[in-house]
Amino acid sequence: MRGQVVAAPWRLRVYSGGGGGWNEMLVLMLVVAAAAIVHLCPLVGAQPLCRRRLVRTGKVFNKQKTVQGDPLFYPSLTTHLIKHPCKKNLALYLGREVFFTDNNFGSSLLPFSIPSSMQVGLPVVTSAFFAGSVLLLVINRKVYIYDYEANSWNISVGIKHPVSHISGDNCCYSGNSFCLAISNSIFAYLRGEKASRAHIYFSNTWGYKFQKFTFGSQVGLVGSLNGIFYFHSLSQIGMLLTEKNKAKFGYSDHPLNRSFGLPFNYTDTLEILISPGQKGILILWDENSLMVSHNAGQLVDTVVVRKGERILHASLSEVNVTFHSVASNENELAVLTRENHFYYGSLGVLSSSVIKFVDQNVWSPGAALMFSDLGILEILTPVPDLHHPEYDFQLCSVNIQEILMDPTLDVNVCKIELLQGEFEDKMYTIDMNSQLELSALMIPRPGRSPVPIVTVSNPHSLGLQVITYEDGYTYDGNTKHRLNISLKQQQHWGRADPSFTSSIKRPTMSTITLDIANKEISCVDLKPLTALISVGCDQEKTLVVQNEISACSKGVLDPVTLQDNYTYVIERTSYDPNFLGQEAAKDLVVTYRYDLLGCPGLVYYDTPWKPVVELWRQGRFQEVINAEYVLLEVNGLFTYTYSLTAEEALCKSQPQNWSTVMGTTGRKGPFAWDRENYMSCHEPNDNAPLLWPDVPYEIMGGPTSNKIIFDQRNGMYVFSISIVDPYYSYCHLKTTFSIYVHGAFPPSVLPAELTILLLMLGILLFVWLAHMVPKLLHMETGSRVKVFWVDTFRQCQPSCARHQAKY
Repeated sequence: MRGQVVAAPWRLRVYSGGGGGWNEMLVLMLVVAAAAIVHLCPLVGAQPLCRRRLVRTGKVFNKQKTVQGDPLFYPSLTTHLIKHPCKKNLALYLGREVFFTDNNFGSSLLPFSIPSSMQVGLPVVTSAFFAGSVLLLVINRKVYIYDYEANSWNISVGIKHPVSHISGDNCCYSGNSFCLAISNSIFAYLRGEKASRAHIYFSNTWGYKFQKFTFGSQVGLVGSLNGIFYFHSLSQIGMLLTEKNKAKFGYSDHPLNRSFGLPFNYTDTLEILISPGQKGILILWDENSLMVSHNAGQLVDTVVVRKGERILHASLSEVNVTFHSVASNENELAVLTRENHFYYGSLGVLSSSVIKFVDQNVWSPGAALMFSDLGILEILTPVPDLHHPEYDFQLCSVNIQEILMDPTLDVNVCKIELLQGEFEDKMYTIDMNSQLELSALMIPRPGRSPVPIVTVSNPHSLGLQVITYEDGYTYDGNTKHRLNISLKQQQHWGRADPSFTSSIKRPTMSTITLDIANKEISCVDLKPLTALISVGCDQEKTLVVQNEISACSKGVLDPVTLQDNYTYVIERTSYDPNFLGQEAAKDLVVTYRYDLLGCPGLVYYDTPWKPVVELWRQGRFQEVINAEYVLLEVNGLFTYTYSLTAEEALCKSQPQNWSTVMGTTGRKGPFAWDRENYMSCHEPNDNAPLLWPDVPYEIMGGPTSNKIIFDQRNGMYVFSISIVDPYYSYCHLKTTFSIYVHGAFPPSVLPAELTILLLMLGILLFVWLAHMVPKLLHMETGSRVKVFWVDTFRQCQPSCARHQAKY
C-alpha cells in the first residue's frame, strides 16, 4: 500500500494523496528517532549482558549413547576451559564434569572418559594441554595422550616419578619448522616438590616420550617448585619458586640466569595461563587473587579496576569477590566471579586494567568463559538432560563492543581509526648479521595525538629502531602516520651493554608488538599488531661453489658420458673409508652423481687451489663467503694436503683437524665438523696448548690464505664443504661439489734423485762423445775403426741384395 511505513514495535500507517511527500518524510524522521530511543533504553540499564541459546543437537533422531569407559573427574571448585589456540573448534571443559569438543560445543556431548582398559581407577585430572594434534592429560599423576584424530589413548613413556602438571605453548604459524618445535616442547612436573630435588621431565615429541630434565643450578635452588615453563618469547626456561608466601621466577640462560624476577605475593596455588601468541603474557589466578605479567614473569603486576579515567581499585584482588572463571586471548581478559560480577579488560603493553559490567544473573557452579572471536565472549554452562546421558550446553554470547556503548560505563571513544601493518600475524627470520624492515600505518581520530609503542618481548636478543613521519591525508582530512621499524640482533646495534645481551651463538626468538600507549578499552577491534621473529637460521640460504671453468667446457670430460652411469676407480693406496689417512684393503668403484654434482670444476694439480664459495638466498646471489670453512673428500681420498701449518696460520692454541673432531664428537665422515663443535685456534686455550706447530692447518677461509695442494694424481674429487665460523650464520651451511684434477704426469718408478743422477750422467756422456768421436776419427785408432766398418759393409752387400730380391 503506497505510503505505508512499518517500524517495530509500532506500526504507523500513513495515507497520502498527491501532495503527501512531506507527511511521509516527517513520519520517517519520527520513526528513526523513536528507534534510536528504543535502542538506547536497554543500554541504560535493561540490556542483557548476553544472548542465551541452548545447544541440544544429536539426541532426537540418533540412537541413545552411553559413556564408554571411566568418566574423568576434575576436583577444583573453579572452572577452566582450555581452547586450542590454533584449531579454534577444539576445547576441553574442566568443571564438575569434563567435556571434550571438536566443534566448539556446537552439539550435545557425553562426559569425557578414558577407556577402562587403561586401568586408572577413579580418573582424577589435575592438568591438561593441547600439544599439536593430541590432548595431554595428567590423570592420577601420570601423563596420558588422547589422539582426537584417531580417537585413541596412550600413556607417555619415560616418566619414573609422580607428576601433577604439564606445561607447554602452541605456535600457529604453519609450515615453519621453528614454529613446530614450539608446539613439541612439553614439561611435566610435580607441583610442591622441593625445587633442589624436584623431578622434572621434558618432551619434544608431543608428550609421547619424556626424559629427565635438570634446570641450571637446580641443586642450589631454595623453595618449592610450583611451575616450569618454556618461555619462547624470551627463549628461556622459567621456573616458579615459592617460599614463605612469596614467589619469583628463575631463568635458565644468560643474562637472566644471574638473578631472579621480582618477588610477588603468593598465598595459594595459582593457576598460570600462558596467553597465546608468544608475547610473554602470563595470567596467574586462583579464587582470591589475579595478577598479570607482560614479560614472562620478570615483573608480575596487579590488574587495575577502572571506571572511565578513574581508578576504583589498584588491584582486582582487593575487591571482596571470589574468582570463578578466567579467560584470555592475545589482547583481552575476562573474569567471572561467584558473586555474579563480570569484568572485562585489555592486556595493554604498559598495564592491564578491567571495568565492571552491570551485574546480571550469569554465574552458576558450572559456568566457564571462553573467547570465540575478537570481542566475542561465550559463557558456557553444561546442562544435564534427565532423559539422555548427553549434556546440553547453554551458550551466552557477549558482544563486548555493544556492551561498551552503555553510557553508564563511562568508556571513552577510541582515539584511533586505523592501525595496520603488512607484518601482522606473520613470522620472519633474522639470521646473524641480517636486518629486517617492517612498516605500519596509523590514522588517529581528528584532534587526537595517540602515541604508538613498539616493543619486543626479548630485548636481550632483538633490537629495534622506529622512525615515525606524516605520510599524507585521508579523504576526510585525517593525517596518516607511517612507522618504519628496523630490526636486527641487539649485539649489532652497539647500544646495549654486553652483559645485557644474550649469547650471540644461541638462536633465540622474540615477538614484536605495535600498540598504542594508554589505549582506550573501547578499541576492541583495533588489536595490537604482532609478528614472531626467529633470530636464527634462515633456511632459504644455500651455498654454491663457483664453477666458471669446468672439465666439460674445456673438453676434458664429456657431459653425456658423465650422465650415463659414469664410474671411476679410486686406487686403494689413495683413500681410506674411515677418513684416517690409511690405505684401504681394495680399490673403490664410485658412481658419479651428475644429477647432484653436475660437471666438475677443472683444477690444475700443480697450482695451490682454494674454492670460491658463494652465498645464495631464494635463488639470488648474496655475497662471496670469507668465513672459515672446512673441506673433506667424501670417499676418503687423502691425496692432498694444506699449504699452511698451525704455526704459519698464527695459531695460539692447537688447531682442530678432522681426526680430532671425529674422535671427540663420535661422528664420522662429511659434515661431522660444523659451527657447533668448531673451536678457533686463534684464541688462547689452556686445554689445548700449541704443542705441534708443524701439523697441517685444515681450516680454510677467514683470516688465513690457506689452500689445498694436490699430490701428483689426476682424477675426480668430490668434496663436502661446511661453514664452521659460529659468527657467520645460525644455519649449518654446507654442500657437496666436485672437481677434476689434471696435468699430473704418471709418477716415475725410480726415485726422483736417481732419475736426476742418471739424466745428468747421460748428458755428460753425450757431451763427452760429441767431443771425442771427431777427434778419434783423425787418429790411427780412428782409421782402423773406419776400415772395419767399410769391410763389414762390403761383405754384407751380396746378402742384402738377395734378401731385397726375394721381396
